[in-house]
Amino acid sequence: MLKHSDIWRAIDRLAHRHGLSASGLAKRGGLDPTTFNKSKRMTPDGKLRWPSTESIAKVLEATGSSFTDFVAMTGEEGDGTGGGAGMSAAAMRRVPVIGYAQAGNDGYFDDAGYPAGNGWDELEFPHVADDHAYALEVSGDSMEPVYRDGDIIIVSPAASVRRGDRVVVRTRDGEVMAKQLARQTANRLELVSLNRSHPDRSLPMADVAWIARIMWASQ
Repeated sequence: MLKHSDIWRAIDRLAHRHGLSASGLAKRGGLDPTTFNKSKRMTPDGKLRWPSTESIAKVLEATGSSFTDFVAMTGEEGDGTGGGAGMSAAAMRRVPVIGYAQAGNDGYFDDAGYPAGNGWDELEFPHVADDHAYALEVSGDSMEPVYRDGDIIIVSPAASVRRGDRVVVRTRDGEVMAKQLARQTANRLELVSLNRSHPDRSLPMADVAWIARIMWASQ
């Protein structure tokens, strides 16, 4: 018989399969982004809560997944893809998922561009060597068609950055942007917009708080 934990495990695995956080999966299904948050999995008095069948049906439809796929993801072993036990625990790393709007707020990063604090959603991701890597949940259409609203990008502050890389840049004023690096000198940073309806940017390096390379993105 399925338990609460089995159903929530399957929801998390469905999200991971499509490169989404739990909140990103909810948004993809047209639900309130908090529908699958950890805080919604238990009642205020500490009792376990079931997700609604309607919410499950909506995310299955939105991701093109069948109910059979979903049931296969409820087990403690594997991820429902036929890969047996799947990735070993050593190959997986839990990374914080930070909302695109949150990324511009004070307190979410330290001076080096590393995530600070806790309380975010988390995502398991394979082969992330950077201990400070984090996932950024895309919001809005400014990065289309490369990245869509609700997509997840994995960002590595420790990775070297070269011309042509897709990067996340945060200014000292708190503005956060994802663009392609065109040129970086000691004095200036030249960035190309991924969405050509948005302008390219040229920033004095003195105005740049940090720049980090995008290592992976859901598509």
